[in-house]
Amino acid sequence: MKFHERIIHHPHLALILLAFIAFIALGLPDGLLGVGWPSIRTDFSIPLDAIGMLLVAATAGYMTSSFLSGMLLSRLGVGKILAASCLLTGLALIGYTIVPEWWMMVLLGIFGGFGAGAIDAGLNTYVASHFGEGLMQWLHASWGIGITIGPIIMTLGLTNFESWRFAYRLVGVFQILLAVCFALTISMWRKKDMAVEANPTKRLTDYKTPMGETLRQPKVWLSVLLFFLYVGAETSLGTWTYTLLTESRGVDVTIAGFFAGSYWFTFTIGRIVAGLVANRIGVNKLVMGGLVGALLGAGFLIWNPFEFANVIAVALIGISIAPIFPAMTSGTKTRVGDQYAANTIGLQMTATGFGTAVIPSLMGVLARRISLEVIPVILFAVYGALFAAYFLAARLSKKRTSPAPTPSEQTLD
Repeated sequence: MKFHERIIHHPHLALILLAFIAFIALGLPDGLLGVGWPSIRTDFSIPLDAIGMLLVAATAGYMTSSFLSGMLLSRLGVGKILAASCLLTGLALIGYTIVPEWWMMVLLGIFGGFGAGAIDAGLNTYVASHFGEGLMQWLHASWGIGITIGPIIMTLGLTNFESWRFAYRLVGVFQILLAVCFALTISMWRKKDMAVEANPTKRLTDYKTPMGETLRQPKVWLSVLLFFLYVGAETSLGTWTYTLLTESRGVDVTIAGFFAGSYWFTFTIGRIVAGLVANRIGVNKLVMGGLVGALLGAGFLIWNPFEFANVIAVALIGISIAPIFPAMTSGTKTRVGDQYAANTIGLQMTATGFGTAVIPSLMGVLARRISLEVIPVILFAVYGALFAAYFLAARLSKKRTSPAPTPSEQTLD
């Protein structure tokens, strides 16, 4: 009763809770695919690397809606966008379990990605504009909670119902229920927007540098490369861990599901802890330290001296890379300069879409042609390239004479 009264008297609390729940829901489908993929490809009689088709389709939808989010938000408002996007995502996930052909699932992936991109961009913009960076950190953690729970739900579906479809149907229904919640609170989102318009606050959008000028800067492309490599590696391990353990290393499916879940669990814990110490440690130490830990974890995964070494390696990588994305985002201004920061952040988000599609898909192709054991080797190579690229970017930024950076906008991963 007390909580209900608090919601009535403080409606913004209800919006914050909805935002957190929405990001948990946003992370759930990302955690399903890696564990469910062996069963999915068996049901559709498709090769190992066919996962690239679904990843590319979902990424295309995601990038399209992210690009259009500013226009859609200004015309329809965040409440309507979130309600429609959750409904679209839920229907697409349930559609996965109904369609008889693989190409139909790929087609639905476009709509699922479109809905996810709108939720991601819409809530990211809303929280950053209305509540500041403290709540943004918890929003990142909420996504981590969702992607941690995803493998557990899929593992339960495979072990108790012997079907990957149970997990997608459950998450799809949850998304539709969330869409109903957003639809019922549209007026609350609109009131919050009106209050902010009456008392606007400035953010990092003052510079109106032409995109063409931004694209001519080598330091911008180096910064974009960082996000392409990072998100590609992050997604790859989440996608391929379960398949590597079950089909190449003979790990029991239930234990392998736990291993896969440990990656996102430690990832989430690492992000929460990093938010508490980031101001004392600094951006560069967070990123470089995280990459050293990721390289050690990938090396241990390659070595694989005993079965439990897999969970140690995966967990080490998860907790190490957790702070890298937000830390690199905060450091954008330092790497490229004030006048190019806003454009570069947009380009970096675009690069995450390409990284999500290209690097895991490339791993699938090489794993099919060589061996699944090539996956940790490629992962080590990607983290090595990211370490070198970030070291170069940090060295170049030290030569700049700009003042010390301040925390900037952080986007969601």
